[in-house]
Amino acid sequence: MAQKKRNRLWEVGLAVLILTGCSNEAPEITDVEIISSADAKDSFGERDTADAEGIAAILSDIFEEAAGTNTFGSLDTMGRMVARLGENGYVAVDSGNQVDMTRPEQVLEFCEAVDEEADAAMSIIVITQLGFRQFDLTTEDGGVDIVRTYYQYDLNGQLQNKSIVSYPADFWQYTEEGYLSFEGSYVLGESYVLTVKDKQEHTMLRVLPLDETCREMNRKYILPVGYEQNNLFLCNWSEEDFGELDFYDLFDRLYPMVYRQPLPYVADENIGVGVVYQIPEGNFENVIGTYLNVGGETLRSKAIYLPEQAAYEYRPRGFYEVEYPDIAYPEVVDYTENADGTITLDINAVYPNGDVSKEFTHTTVIRPLDEGSFQYVSNEIILPEADYDICWHSKRLTVREWEETYGCN
Repeated sequence: MAQKKRNRLWEVGLAVLILTGCSNEAPEITDVEIISSADAKDSFGERDTADAEGIAAILSDIFEEAAGTNTFGSLDTMGRMVARLGENGYVAVDSGNQVDMTRPEQVLEFCEAVDEEADAAMSIIVITQLGFRQFDLTTEDGGVDIVRTYYQYDLNGQLQNKSIVSYPADFWQYTEEGYLSFEGSYVLGESYVLTVKDKQEHTMLRVLPLDETCREMNRKYILPVGYEQNNLFLCNWSEEDFGELDFYDLFDRLYPMVYRQPLPYVADENIGVGVVYQIPEGNFENVIGTYLNVGGETLRSKAIYLPEQAAYEYRPRGFYEVEYPDIAYPEVVDYTENADGTITLDINAVYPNGDVSKEFTHTTVIRPLDEGSFQYVSNEIILPEADYDICWHSKRLTVREWEETYGCN
């Protein structure tokens, strides 16, 4: 059993090395890709760059200000860029879907044309941390063709065309949650000998606006923990019964939030070596207790406590506990202010690489405290009702599995 787990995790580790990155935003491209066909290359490889240069000119003052203050890629900067493009007639959104799309009615009209098998064309600008993507969409007889160009600013502030690909949409959907989702495959050039020749690209863009209070609550309460390497929002628990909540994973996620610095208890650089720390009880309990109303007695029953050392035994996640890099992200879509002062958040898990805008839903209850602090009160998975597999998530090794994996190291 342990050998099967190690084999799977080697595969996951290889996927991490190939794909890189763990966010809903696609990784930035550093080399020019070759588009999928000679016809497309003739049409778009030497395309007129006037439109891209026009976009760059519209955004130039925001870019220069952000570059001077080192805020390029921040939510505020990306939001200003999206708004500016909207004011100038563009359909625009940010790559993380954290800012309302401008001119969404154009996207809805295009989707209607696809459904009616009418001819139509449009462009969508997606602001990224380092530049922007431009999606040129055309539809005929119900099919959709996509040309995606990626522009990136260099160190001198000059806009560079880093990538252009063309492909038909193998999957196209406008979801009930207000997302446009599409995917397709294109062929990479011979320079990409280390990767598969046929590359698939997923895109999911929020079209309908979202209540700003929901966005603010998501940024404050949910996104800082998220769905990566922890199960705070992936299982049912409450203050009366913490269930399968993994307090070690929570310690990893909450430590930077409490101390405003990276977690110092890290794995060994040698993937074959296991590391064991002893964390003073005050440190461990303070991190967890800042965001959960849980006593030391409960924590000591849920973790390995060493009474003689007044410390918790701690094994950091290692190579054999790595997760898949394509992870869903949470989106608060509604909230209720309760009579006892708590807030119930209704949350959808948006999974771009799965082409779904609601992989699962959960409600998380928050207890606001003084001076802007808060505690997590409970979490409940609402849909689906039956058991389901969260494909990217990997549990920590048990003590037995850890010892079988690392031996006496």
